[in-house]
Amino acid sequence: MVNTLDFWVLAGALLVTILVLLEVGRRIGVHRRRVDPDHASSGLGAIEGAVFGLMGLLIAFTFSGAAERFDARRHLVGEEANAVEAAYLRLDLLPAAAQPQLKQDLREYLDFRLARYASMRSNFERSQEDFARAKEMQHKIWEEAAAACQQQSSPAVTTLVMSSLNEMIDITTTRLVAMQTHPPVVVFYGLALLVMASSLLAGYGMAGSKKRSWMHMVVYSVITAATLYVILDMEFPRFGLIRIDAADKMLIDVRTHMK
Repeated sequence: MVNTLDFWVLAGALLVTILVLLEVGRRIGVHRRRVDPDHASSGLGAIEGAVFGLMGLLIAFTFSGAAERFDARRHLVGEEANAVEAAYLRLDLLPAAAQPQLKQDLREYLDFRLARYASMRSNFERSQEDFARAKEMQHKIWEEAAAACQQQSSPAVTTLVMSSLNEMIDITTTRLVAMQTHPPVVVFYGLALLVMASSLLAGYGMAGSKKRSWMHMVVYSVITAATLYVILDMEFPRFGLIRIDAADKMLIDVRTHMK
């Protein structure tokens, strides 16, 4: 399980690591210039350009992907809200005797769905229990709706009701897959490696100055660490500062109107 503290600790560790590598690179550069002042920087431009170029490309790739996945997850919340609302309204097509229990079960089902995401950050185990209960309610609602459809003779009603319930159930799997979809771990390892390598090279390039430029070192470290933090935050929008909880209001509004 990930949480907000993990992200802050990781960002803080990365910030310190970048600062240390900048200093290490600078000391290596100072030593190299002392030993070989004429050729200390010869031939390094191409290497530095390649490393910084790769780092920028990978940051752009991961940032863009994280933003797209964030928007897709937020869009799926709206799709689930529409699916639940449509399924609830179409229950009115079933025999009157079957409607009260089905509507009550659907209200409880949505309560479990909302509770799952509300407790995910503070109590992950409780969130998993709510998810399991919602799955049980899906089977119960489906069986009750199928039995109610058999009590009436309209194939069109059966198609409308069961198709809407099927869509409501399918969207939960789609949201689960979207929540668990992230770049391969090797991409993040590669990005971290490139950031560390670029920090070392940046520090080496600062060796020409007699005094450290703490402003440049701190600004570079903070911006780089903050960028990587934002990428991780968007990849896990239920745990960090960048969240999609506001999108849940659509589901909450649907639940409010389910009377």
